[in-house]
Amino acid sequence: MFSDGSSVSSDGASASSDGASAFRDAPSESQDPPSSEKSLVSEHQPELGNDRPRIGNQDASVSPFEDAKITESLRKLDQVRSRLQNIIRGKADVIESVLTAMLAGGSVLLEDVPGVGKTTLAKSLASLIDLKFARVQCTPDLLPADILGSSVFQPATGKFEFRPGPIFCDLLIADEVNRASPRTQSALLEAMAESQVTIDGNQYELKQPFLVIATQNPSGFEGTFPLPESQLDRFLLRLSMDYPDAESEIDLLMEAKDELVSDEGRDDGSRHQPVMDRSELLTLQSAVRQIHVERKVASYVVDLVGSTRRDSRIRVGCSPRGSKMLLQAAKAKAMLSQRSFVIPDDVQSLAVSVIAHRLVPRSGVGSSSSAMRIVEDILQKTDIPV
Repeated sequence: MFSDGSSVSSDGASASSDGASAFRDAPSESQDPPSSEKSLVSEHQPELGNDRPRIGNQDASVSPFEDAKITESLRKLDQVRSRLQNIIRGKADVIESVLTAMLAGGSVLLEDVPGVGKTTLAKSLASLIDLKFARVQCTPDLLPADILGSSVFQPATGKFEFRPGPIFCDLLIADEVNRASPRTQSALLEAMAESQVTIDGNQYELKQPFLVIATQNPSGFEGTFPLPESQLDRFLLRLSMDYPDAESEIDLLMEAKDELVSDEGRDDGSRHQPVMDRSELLTLQSAVRQIHVERKVASYVVDLVGSTRRDSRIRVGCSPRGSKMLLQAAKAKAMLSQRSFVIPDDVQSLAVSVIAHRLVPRSGVGSSSSAMRIVEDILQKTDIPV
């Protein structure tokens, strides 16, 4: 979990030094996909020529990995991943999901009991990518202006001057967001949806990248206000840190044996030295748009989402925004896996984290854990494209 990652830089660099040679382009008539993926994509490989599908305004036949700037940025992101895995022990899958959300430009909701490393993960990520970040500790008396900012009257000029709040940053850490009042929670809604805020009738755009990593304690904990469905729908992923395994917790204890309680969270400057910068993150986010999506894979996403709307156990199914976010996350997952095309495995690995928190189970069915089981059941029953 919270260990010293200062020795990882050289390892991360060596592990990624030949990363450019490992990049895999979209399969073509003269290039077969790797054998581990062939069964999933062999029958729906994109064809070259004028009928080749296009992604936005980009020609899908052009691989993003042909750009040296992109390959170098991705190599640095591998180093970020390695360092995070040495700071947060035993949580490689959670770290992978958070990086996927970041590449997709989405926000993350980390839900779990206190003390498992939610805030440490968010702070470490911001430091390693050299993002301007701000942290808001949410409490019941927190006001919207404490997050957004406010207009302050200046007697010298006789005018109101806007003082921006902590939301004007690259990465906002909203710690224990469900302890804030519903009114304050709603202050995040416009920012997460449109990357802008409205204050005193004036609109202020938020610079890119803008990411929100919110942490919350499970509902039912004392002093918590459940997030409304409209705000949950704005989060790309909801993840659970869970307790570490026994070996990881023993490692944590041994590394912290000489520390005092007051030392927790301190940094001597070596743990979180930046590995990449915001411009490189923007480069990777832009490159995600070039990841190729076969129509059958998009149809698979629609089948999964459509099943949530027809399931008798669910009162409100996944929205079209949810299906769009699932596909965007799958494209980011493909890039993180050094592929220029999406396979069904990308969709499957993210479906529960993207879809479950958008569902409203029928009365008596249960809470978020029930929604996760329903999505897992739908995954089992939905045919995989071949």
